[in-house]
Amino acid sequence: MNGAEISRFLYDAKRFILQNRDIVDNAPLQLYCAGIIFSPETSIIRNTFKEQRSGWLYGLPKVRSDWNPQLQTLEGHSEWVNAVAFSADSRLLASASNDRTVRLWDPATGEHRQTLEGRGGWVNSVAFSADGRLLASASDDCTVRLWDPATGEHRQTLEGHGGWVNSVAFSADGRLLASASDDRTVRLWDPATGEHRLTLKGHGDWVNAVAFSADGRLLASASDDCTVRLWDPATGEHRQTLEGHGDWVNAVTFSADCRLLASASDDCTVSLWDPATGKHRQTLEGHGGWVRAVAFSADGRLLASASNDRTVRLWDPATGEHRQTLEGHGGWVNTVAFSADGRLLASASNDRTVRLWDPATGEHKQTLNSNSILTELCFSSDNHYLHTDKGILCLSSVSFSLPSPSPTLPHVIFIKGNWITKNNENLLWLPYDYRGCSALNGDRLAIGARCGLVIVIQLRF
Repeated sequence: MNGAEISRFLYDAKRFILQNRDIVDNAPLQLYCAGIIFSPETSIIRNTFKEQRSGWLYGLPKVRSDWNPQLQTLEGHSEWVNAVAFSADSRLLASASNDRTVRLWDPATGEHRQTLEGRGGWVNSVAFSADGRLLASASDDCTVRLWDPATGEHRQTLEGHGGWVNSVAFSADGRLLASASDDRTVRLWDPATGEHRLTLKGHGDWVNAVAFSADGRLLASASDDCTVRLWDPATGEHRQTLEGHGDWVNAVTFSADCRLLASASDDCTVSLWDPATGKHRQTLEGHGGWVRAVAFSADGRLLASASNDRTVRLWDPATGEHRQTLEGHGGWVNTVAFSADGRLLASASNDRTVRLWDPATGEHKQTLNSNSILTELCFSSDNHYLHTDKGILCLSSVSFSLPSPSPTLPHVIFIKGNWITKNNENLLWLPYDYRGCSALNGDRLAIGARCGLVIVIQLRF
């Protein structure tokens, strides 16, 4: 092997490991089965070890020709994921979910570090302090909680809001924490002591998001009253009201140099503003659904937007040019966040996953799971089996009385969660992108996969 061949092999091995992390953790022998057959057709690992696959796989499914932009998908939440945030050193990623938990991950490997529990409602937002010593979470139980992300220890609960808390943000120096609520107010807190400092009033409807400028001189708030308001966080003085959106404003963020403010709206657009003057600069159009979140890269060269159209879009904020559309989520995309070094972009979705991307190339890096939902049922003629959209169910395991199972179907194939099973035994692990609706005909199993492919697997027993 020459240097170029070794480099290609190592790159392919890295992608193979990232795609199959769940398999390594839960069923390592599946690397020789699912790992190989669901890797791209041009994968060096696939073609090197393809003869090692299980003999019962007679016909291999059609898969992608090459690795796609997605690097990893982080799975584990049991409900919608509403928010994600990187620590300043990029060593931790936090995700907030309707399952009432916050999860901490290692974004380099996709490893789950901790689950922070104790909330009484959905968790809507998470934010790290700049020094990484505190993590704040906002919840539907009308509180803000402060955590130690190194240990997972709960530090304080900040109470006072009269409605759901939708967003939290630390000032750059870590001396202030802002929270936005359905009670139409923004509250400012001292995160070191938990002391309430100020309540900012003026919005005519729910306040959905807050963001500090990097120099700490401005605080922006976004509301269902279709406006963005700018405040002086030191005094609580109202500076300006930015008008122009045609629907609810869901998110706001400042660029690192404080020269631009981006706002995301249910009018399916992103607006760019000059926060010093309040002047409207540009409107970014292209999303096919509500825009729920926006984030600038640290160098200000990219802006990411997340939408109900199940995509993330990347833009050049200087020109308004659309750079890329990142596809793969199976539900609304609720939030996006860049790592501090700009090498990773995280997106969270109602499909209960967090996806990691390379924003420079659009490459996808990692994903996590849920159980099957059956949409089609049909009894076999002898009432011993149910034919479903996920395969065949043997009714001998059902609690009511039945004669012994018919010998005409010796191998009961069924898709159960992320597994293809035979006679209730796990047979083949399905990677996240290759799960979806399915149908079984004889020895052929067809799956309409999340990645957009229809794959057919021929089984031989």
